[in-house]
Amino acid sequence: MSIEPQTNAQSEATLTLLVRKTIKATPERLFEAWTTPAQFMQWWGPPGVTCPGVEMDLRVGGAYRIGNRMPDGNEAWIVGTFERITPPSELVFSWRMEHVDTPPERVTVRFDARGSETEVVVFHERLASEAARAQHQAGWFGCLDGLVAFLAD
Repeated sequence: MSIEPQTNAQSEATLTLLVRKTIKATPERLFEAWTTPAQFMQWWGPPGVTCPGVEMDLRVGGAYRIGNRMPDGNEAWIVGTFERITPPSELVFSWRMEHVDTPPERVTVRFDARGSETEVVVFHERLASEAARAQHQAGWFGCLDGLVAFLAD
């Protein structure tokens, strides 16, 4: 797994994060795990965080909602809309915390075939601060580790 943080000095809102992980699965299998709510709930979240629910209207302009239950029992929900869906190679969607009045971030997830494996590339942009970028870095690494464990079962 690698990380390539990028910064634009003009504005903190232009901070980006690039996370990569090569997984032994086809792009089709990974796309399915990412876009099927019942499967998504089984792997989503960094260690200690579970997913109590997922709603997905998998079409351009369709909304999604992802639950995150923290170790202390509190829940936070991520919401957004799908901007581009290119099975089995790419998903692009807006991203923000529900009930928080902040500009939406954007996430691009690519599934790039590499022989018998696939490189999953997560590009998270429009991050508001270095602290937010660090938090998302830990979150994406944890989610991708969870995806590997889910596919190994």
